[in-house]
Amino acid sequence: MNFTPLILFASLLLPLYASAEEHQNSNANGGDTIVFTTLGRSRYEFDVFALSTTRPPSISGEIRITDGESVNFNGYFPSPSPALISLLPDATLIQPGDSSPLHLIYVTERNGTSSIYYDLLHGGDPDSKSKRRSMLEAPSRVQIPLLTNADHRSGNTVNSFKDKPSLSGEFLVYVSTHENSGEPRTSWTAVYSTELRTGLTRRLTPSGIADFSPALSPSGNWTAVASYGERGWTGEVEELSTDIYVFSTRNGTRRVKVVEHGGWPCWVDESTLYFHRRSDDGWVSVFRAILPQSGSLSTESVNIQRVTPPGVHAFTPATSPNNHNFIAVATRRPGSDYRHVELFDLRRSEFTELTRLVAPGSHHLNPFLSPDRSRVGYHSCRGQANGRRSPLLFLENIQTTTSDLSLFRIDGSFPSFSPAGDRIAYVRMPGVYVVKPDGSGRREVYDGMAFSTAWDPVRPGRVYTSSGPTFATERTEVDIISIDVDAVDKSSSVRRLTTNGKNNAFPWPSPDGKLIVFRSGRSGHKNLYLMDAEKGETGGLWKLTEGAWTDTMCSWSPDGEWIAFASDRESPGSGSYELFLIHPNGTGLRKLIQSGTGGRTNHPIFSPDSKSIVFTSDYAGISAEPISNPHHYQPYGDIFTVKLDGSNLRRLTHNSYEDGTPAWAPRFINPSDVVLRKKNDSSCAFEDCHWLNKNPPLKGQKISC
Repeated sequence: MNFTPLILFASLLLPLYASAEEHQNSNANGGDTIVFTTLGRSRYEFDVFALSTTRPPSISGEIRITDGESVNFNGYFPSPSPALISLLPDATLIQPGDSSPLHLIYVTERNGTSSIYYDLLHGGDPDSKSKRRSMLEAPSRVQIPLLTNADHRSGNTVNSFKDKPSLSGEFLVYVSTHENSGEPRTSWTAVYSTELRTGLTRRLTPSGIADFSPALSPSGNWTAVASYGERGWTGEVEELSTDIYVFSTRNGTRRVKVVEHGGWPCWVDESTLYFHRRSDDGWVSVFRAILPQSGSLSTESVNIQRVTPPGVHAFTPATSPNNHNFIAVATRRPGSDYRHVELFDLRRSEFTELTRLVAPGSHHLNPFLSPDRSRVGYHSCRGQANGRRSPLLFLENIQTTTSDLSLFRIDGSFPSFSPAGDRIAYVRMPGVYVVKPDGSGRREVYDGMAFSTAWDPVRPGRVYTSSGPTFATERTEVDIISIDVDAVDKSSSVRRLTTNGKNNAFPWPSPDGKLIVFRSGRSGHKNLYLMDAEKGETGGLWKLTEGAWTDTMCSWSPDGEWIAFASDRESPGSGSYELFLIHPNGTGLRKLIQSGTGGRTNHPIFSPDSKSIVFTSDYAGISAEPISNPHHYQPYGDIFTVKLDGSNLRRLTHNSYEDGTPAWAPRFINPSDVVLRKKNDSSCAFEDCHWLNKNPPLKGQKISC
């Protein structure tokens, strides 16, 4: 490979250390700011709702339980207990004359991070004559955080995902991702219990194991989980290849695998479990596992029976203690674009529809039953019809444990900051937009399909992007364009820097504004090239990398020393990407980080001082069963930072969503939400898991409803 032209151009980069020092000084007083994207998350408006199981479903009979703040999901109706009552600020809040206080435990994402809350509500009996539409209209509400981002009583940091909480006596059982598994691409997800009175927390999942979706037996003595056991995650993004394990809730001992291939367990009595899995005929169905009441417990001693028939996807089952009459399930029926909650009669093998009759055009997720089986809860988009609307946040502050970092989720993708930090460019697909960090002055500067953005460091108002479809082949028509975002005449604001249409993408200018590094498929493989930033490929073109693999998602360090990029060169065509560094003159190639065998690390961006990189990765594996959430193409992505020598790897986001396309701001932004505008009705139109759209063929099966 001939690097002579590269060395000449690299000499132009030598004076750039002063620019990097200026960046460093701009952040010295306030700290760092990182902005990233979460697929679809800004459009979620989840609240927890309930319907009666004994009355015909109706709009007036649906009760919204949670308060419309942020995103509330994965509820649980606990039986009233001394542990819960002791948390109340006033014991008289349990009124003797109120026969129907409603107790709810759920996950909420206030402050951008997950917490577990306990709500006690009075006067909202859905069977009462008042028929209140929302529990917000109830005369009394008590709301208590059970786990905050840091449990100061025990000293444990629990700033992490907390899926599917349950209560056993005085112990809260939940999922957390706060402990590093110690292995790349291995899930950090484990089950913990926290004593409510003292805050004492105990890990119930063995080291090196990932447990999901915990469920307590009626006595609270046993916990069932969907678990990888020793096998580990192999990259599934649809149905996880988990097994069902049972262990003692007290301390995690007596752990036994009882079901091969199953997820989302729930108990009906001490020896009967329900769970979901994909059947041999392709339908996701609910199964029953009957455990022996005496003798040894193993997969061989457990009797497994299919419960729901083919012809409908049925999943995330819910039971109530000793209720052998019916279960609640979420379904996706052929011809429907939405998942709904239904009851399934176990004796007659018949479905009874609930939520479709109340809100047919909205998704309803993860049902749960009250202990007396009179109510079914679920979370759904609150929407305009359900009362309170949330503002659309342009920047949602994600609470961190350090004061020197502000972290934001942006309503868009591929954000990048102008050199002064006074504007942000981002993509909505289609369209490229520019806006001030306070959310003002938002306008579209390009209306075509585009992805990636990068600001020119020396030409005010110039933004580079890739014009064309994403995730396309080498021969797909994608080209690099520059946009003058301040041009008065929008029709002349766009210049095309490449013209061959051979998938030219991810442009990033050198710090002196003379060159652009980008990826191109012009050789038949996606490799990195350099071109003149002003004249484009006509002003000179130099190949930086070469090989029968994909090098992509490149960015240039502010000090001019390094170019970072993602590559599958160690396993071409596998979809496995690692992060690499290379000097602009083609020397010094080295791997920075890899997310285990078959892993994915993408979208590297340098810090203003050029000493660290922010990127997205599946390094921490997957955090929840994908079927329990809306659609995410890659429901395993989290945001990380790492030093250029590979040290100080830090995980910044903990959730079950797809986080990606991060950007490092040149100056600190104060950690508070930035409102863009009020949401409209379309904010509830998020997508369901795409793989649930695939219906296996039926063989004359008739489904009763």
